[in-house]
Amino acid sequence: MLDSAFFEQVFWGNSVKAYCLFGGILLIGLIFKRLVSKLLSKLLFKLFKRFSQQAHDDTFVSLLLKPIEVFMLFTTLYLAINQLKHPLEVTVFRYSKLVGKVKEAIPVTLGDCIDRLFLFLIILSIFWIILRIIDFISHVLLFKASLTESKSNDQLVPFLKELFKTIVVFIGFFTLLGAVFEVNVLTLITGLGIGGIAIALAAKESLENLIGSFTIFLDKPFVVGDLVKVDGVEGTVEKVGFRSTLIRTTEKTMATIPNKGMIDGVLENMSLRNFRRVKFSFGITYETDAETIKRIVDEIRNYIYEHQDTSDDGNAYFEGFGDSSLNIEVIYFVSLTAYNDFLSIKQEINFKIMEIVMKNKSDFAYPKQRLINDRSNEKAVGNDATD
Repeated sequence: MLDSAFFEQVFWGNSVKAYCLFGGILLIGLIFKRLVSKLLSKLLFKLFKRFSQQAHDDTFVSLLLKPIEVFMLFTTLYLAINQLKHPLEVTVFRYSKLVGKVKEAIPVTLGDCIDRLFLFLIILSIFWIILRIIDFISHVLLFKASLTESKSNDQLVPFLKELFKTIVVFIGFFTLLGAVFEVNVLTLITGLGIGGIAIALAAKESLENLIGSFTIFLDKPFVVGDLVKVDGVEGTVEKVGFRSTLIRTTEKTMATIPNKGMIDGVLENMSLRNFRRVKFSFGITYETDAETIKRIVDEIRNYIYEHQDTSDDGNAYFEGFGDSSLNIEVIYFVSLTAYNDFLSIKQEINFKIMEIVMKNKSDFAYPKQRLINDRSNEKAVGNDATD
């Protein structure tokens, strides 16, 4: 057996016993870090099991495992290093601005610096865990929202997730200032004064966009998944954030529009429309007589009126006389708003119009020129010359 006197021997200011404790705590912490992290994750999940109501434990563990491992690592290192003494000491001098002389001398040891460093890292890891818990809660809420028909919840959950994460980040920032750097947080917040006003003015646009996001949630001019058109951008709403709204355009690109622009500009929610309008004109040849034109117009009007996927107020008119055609205007509304279905109905009606025109022995006009060679005038001129 090793003599107890061996453990009391001192090297570089620390006993052998202290070094053994340092190595033992470090070794045990690193070996069991992952196992303990999984156990802590599952224990924490029990607090949220009733809330989740589904088997989301794997998701919870995957979200919490990394930050808890980091927390365990920093805690282990802190406990291990605290077994050693740190004789290195530095004196920090504080000067008085009024007197211009040294006000006080503060001794700072290496141990004090290590304590503050690990306190900083441990607090960071704790708030990282809190942020991951918010991610899990939002994951469960999104899952529950997907089971409902309403799209409002799908839009609200990501917004609340960002809101609470932002609040936690601010709380974490002021906690670090107070706990690690010993800053009087209340005095700091109170002392912002004019500086706070200046910051508010500088962040005016961001505040307007934040207010715009709340307006979107209160008025609900659209929800996630709606097809909208604003400022010439047309697409599907994918996310409403603090500052901006993300829209997947019809060209499959991602457009980011400030929330202020979403509520200040003219916004069309095309998902709320019950019909799609079609309006166009086509021309038939001038050789077509009046009775044929009237018959073509009546047949087109009756076909549109009787079509099961168009409204009752569709119509066709003999619009007027063009440079090279007799123009007919067609207006109708398609009840199927899905874009592909709309195109299919439009194509079907276009083919039917072509069939009606051809059936009535007419034809579609196109710009052309006619050259008339009057031979009788030529002959008359020639006879006069002969005489």
